[in-house]
Amino acid sequence: MNNDLDIIIPIIIIGLIVIAVAILFTFIPVMLWISALAAGVKVSIFTLVGMRLRRVVPSRVINPLIKAHKAGIGVTTNQLESHFLAGGNVDRVVNALIAAQRANIELSFERCAAIDLAGRDVLEAVQMSVNPKVIETPFIAGIAMDGIEVKALARITVRANIDRLVGGAGEETIIARVGEGVVSTIGSSDAHTQVLENPDMISQTVLSKGLDSGTAFEILSIDIADVDIGKNIGAILQTDQAEADKNIAQAKAEERRAMAVAQEQEMVAKVQEMRAKVVEAEAEVPQALAEALRSGKMGVMDYMNYQNIDADTDMRESIGKLTENDNDENDK
Repeated sequence: MNNDLDIIIPIIIIGLIVIAVAILFTFIPVMLWISALAAGVKVSIFTLVGMRLRRVVPSRVINPLIKAHKAGIGVTTNQLESHFLAGGNVDRVVNALIAAQRANIELSFERCAAIDLAGRDVLEAVQMSVNPKVIETPFIAGIAMDGIEVKALARITVRANIDRLVGGAGEETIIARVGEGVVSTIGSSDAHTQVLENPDMISQTVLSKGLDSGTAFEILSIDIADVDIGKNIGAILQTDQAEADKNIAQAKAEERRAMAVAQEQEMVAKVQEMRAKVVEAEAEVPQALAEALRSGKMGVMDYMNYQNIDADTDMRESIGKLTENDNDENDK
């Protein structure tokens, strides 16, 4: 029994030691410290432990530090660690510093870190400063003074302006300003043929406006890659105007016709009202005659004369109607 305990206890102790060493090496990046020493970067093991305690990934700081040291860039551990804690990309900042050094571009660590924290790709900006970028706009439509639509496709060659990367406008602003300049230049042309004959006029006019002011880029050139003819906007507008005028005239004519119909109906109503009054008055004539005869205001001879006049009137009306019918038949 004692022999078994003598064997088990050393095994347990050795296992605990191995586990403790594994945990120690996991918490303390010894291999990273050895790599830094091999690269000539002096980093204390306590500094690496402090990074762990400050929740900084040591490899995210030490590896870029080794890279910067080999490139001859003077940055400190504190600078890289503070940039990491601020949420920046330490590796990208160091790569940008190395690229700027190789291209003889003056770029300090503070400026580079500020650009990175502003949300811009500082490495891409340095590369664009060395190798300009071509931005292609969509077809931009403008209308010349003769009413013809002209569509132009522009290619803008830009170079990053590192001093204005923080707070400077982006590619969308460049495209919008160039589009505005193209539309303005086409619109000021007397005829669309001028644009077709000399498309370089657009690029020269737009380039002279200083469109890169306040942006993160410097415009090197604006080239018109393609020019197409669109619709005859002037003719379309004239046609639409004529159609609108016609519709207005038709509406006014319809309004006048409706007013005439209303007036006619009003006249018919008045005539019918007058006829009703006449019929009402005629209905009172026999009563008035009877009353006149009873009261002695009218004699028998007067009544007979009235009857003769009424009969003569009816005869004249009948003769007039017959004459009108004969004339109508002769006309036919």
